[in-house]
Amino acid sequence: MIKNRISEKSKEELLRDMKPAATYLDSLAGFSDVLSTIRQAENAAKELLDETTDAANMPKKTRFKHISTGETVDIGNDSENKARGTDTDMKKTNGESQATVAEQNETKPDEQPEEKPSTEELLQKLDELVGLENIKQSVKSLINLVKVRKLREENKLPNPPLSLHMVFTGNPGTGKTTVARILSELYCAIGVLSKGQLVEVDRSGLVAGFVGQTAIKTSEVVEKALGGILFIDEAYALAPEAGTGSDFGREAIETLLKLMEDNRDDLIVIVAGYSEPMERFITANPGLESRFNRYFEFEDYDSNQLGEIFTLMCLKSEYVLTDEAKEFADEHFKFIYENRDENFGNARHIRNFFEHIVAQQSDRISSLSEHTREDLVVIKLEDLEKAV
Repeated sequence: MIKNRISEKSKEELLRDMKPAATYLDSLAGFSDVLSTIRQAENAAKELLDETTDAANMPKKTRFKHISTGETVDIGNDSENKARGTDTDMKKTNGESQATVAEQNETKPDEQPEEKPSTEELLQKLDELVGLENIKQSVKSLINLVKVRKLREENKLPNPPLSLHMVFTGNPGTGKTTVARILSELYCAIGVLSKGQLVEVDRSGLVAGFVGQTAIKTSEVVEKALGGILFIDEAYALAPEAGTGSDFGREAIETLLKLMEDNRDDLIVIVAGYSEPMERFITANPGLESRFNRYFEFEDYDSNQLGEIFTLMCLKSEYVLTDEAKEFADEHFKFIYENRDENFGNARHIRNFFEHIVAQQSDRISSLSEHTREDLVVIKLEDLEKAV
């Protein structure tokens, strides 16, 4: 029994003595696990470092956003593009060629802005017009007046009030629109207008069919004309004769007058039409009389001037008249001038006459089995006779 006690005691002492050793062994096992984790972390860090180094040595990728799909695509070097198929996928969607943001923003050579003609060039263009001697002189005087006013402003001298709005009167085809276009460019060249465009309208472009819409429509037209000239052809149609009842044209006039005042520094309005109806139009509203105080009377072209216009049309299109055809044309122009009425078309008549002649010449040439270059150029007497 004593032996058993000793044996049990020995076991307890042995276990007590071995406990530190077990704890130590457990610590060693835990430390081994920590070392294994550290080695794995080192290997992962090394692999990450290698990948980062390789990526840094590769060509940089550019990120593009596809316009149609909105997808973002990374594009690297050519070999990667070919592998991914981005050279075709980026350019085609639903069978249609699509542009990318990069393609839209690629460097392009600087586009030179359109050079505007100088004052001298525009005055020469005015001088080249057939006839209109009184108009040419009036325009030049007006340009000189504006130039001197600007010089006075630069020298801090006062200027009296000046209205540049104009009334063009005369029959159709007398060059009113052409002169207005040159004027718009001239005023831009000398700094009176910022853009120099010509916006041409008539009653239909200003008047609407319902209450309240005319003011909106007129305002939109004026907005488009800001910086240039608003040319209103047959303006008298805005002010019908007394006794015809209410008309939306009056609303257009009132709206126009207010906008002219609000934008007097960068808008010029030219009203045009037959002489007598235009007088009635100007007196229809006191505001019109105060703002439109410059009148340009466009006279009819005489027979010689009509002949000059016709000759210029032929030269521009490379047509040549025979002597007989030229004589016939001169007689025709004398006849239509001497027998003209209020509906005389002036240059418009000549343009229509020229077009009819070309059509008759085309019919004649088409009937030929063979033709030469001379046939295509020459206009004969029979072409004019049939055109008349």
